[in-house]
Formats: sequence, C-alpha cells, structure tokens
Amino acid sequence: MTLKRRKKNRLPILLIGLLVLTGVFVLSFRMYFGNSAEDVIETQDNKTVSKEEFIERIRPHAQELQASYGVLPSIIIGQGILESNWGQSTLASEYNNLFGIKAYGEQRKVNLETQEYINEVWVTIQGDFRVYDTWEESMDDHTKLFVNGVDWDPRLYENVLLANNYKEAAEALQTAGYATDPDYASKVIHVIETYNLNKYDY
Repeated sequence: MTLKRRKKNRLPILLIGLLVLTGVFVLSFRMYFGNSAEDVIETQDNKTVSKEEFIERIRPHAQELQASYGVLPSIIIGQGILESNWGQSTLASEYNNLFGIKAYGEQRKVNLETQEYINEVWVTIQGDFRVYDTWEESMDDHTKLFVNGVDWDPRLYENVLLANNYKEAAEALQTAGYATDPDYASKVIHVIETYNLNKYDY
C-alpha cells in the first residue's frame, strides 16, 4: 500500500515539474528572440528586412560623402532613419526621398501631407517634396544642402559641417531650422546613440 501511494503522488509532482520547465523554455525563447523581432521592419513591397540591413544599405554612400564633404555618416544615417521611418514612408519608398527635402520651382516633385510644428502646435499641411531616382541621389542632395546652403543663406548649415561630433552637428541642424520640431536635435541624437551610428564616423 505504501509503495502504491508513493507512485500516485509522483504524478502531480512530475506534471508540475514539466509545466515549470515548459514555462522557463517559453520565457527564454521570448527573451532570446524578442529583441530581434523588434528590429525587423517591413518594406512597402512586403519584404522584411532588419534595421541592421537598412543601415548597411545606406552606410557605404554615407561614408563616401564624409570623405568628400565632411558630413558625419551618423548624421546622414540618423536623419535618414528618422525622416523616412527606416525607408518605409511613402516619400522614401515610392519617391526615394529619405530626408523630407522640399521641392522648389521646376524640380521634380510630389505633393504630400506633412506634419509641421507651427505656433507651438502640430498641424497637417500639404507640401511639395523632391523626387529622386535612387536613395543615393537623395543622399547627395542632402549633403549638397549642407555644403551649399540655401539661396538666402549659403552658410546656413556651415556649423553642421564644422561640428566635431554628432551631438554638435545635431544641435547645428536644429539651430539652422532644418525641421520645425523643437525636439529635432534630441531625436536625431537618440537614434544615433540607440543604434551606435557614430561608430561609422572618423
């Protein structure tokens, strides 16, 4: 009788142990794969690519632009991520404009809705934006903006080029009025630091 009682009592213990082990396995699985799942993005054509792949897609040309003009790759890539939502925005995916660069005059353009911070509130307006054939072409235009400035101030972005690091460059972007967002510099810096983009600067 004693032996039979022991056998009966083992079954609940074994079931509890099995449930605990299963729970630990599921939790470990989620912890191990959770971060990588968050780092996967879906493009407009429903292809999934990692954020690392997106960075690697534009990094080489960003470094070429630094070698030629002195713009930090971390700023180019960071702005590209922030402005295009990892290349997923309509402007980036359909019109190859990674940086929200506006169009003027007879430049190729598309009219889209955009958010602007005006009189301390966010408003939705229509804007004309440049259309490019490739992301690299938009990166070239982005750098030319820093190098040549604008018609009314050729030196508008001079401090972006002269910056010693990405933090100074991001602050210079905001001071020059690249975006109306009052938190633009801190957002660019956050993206750069989150994805360690300054490792591409030299």
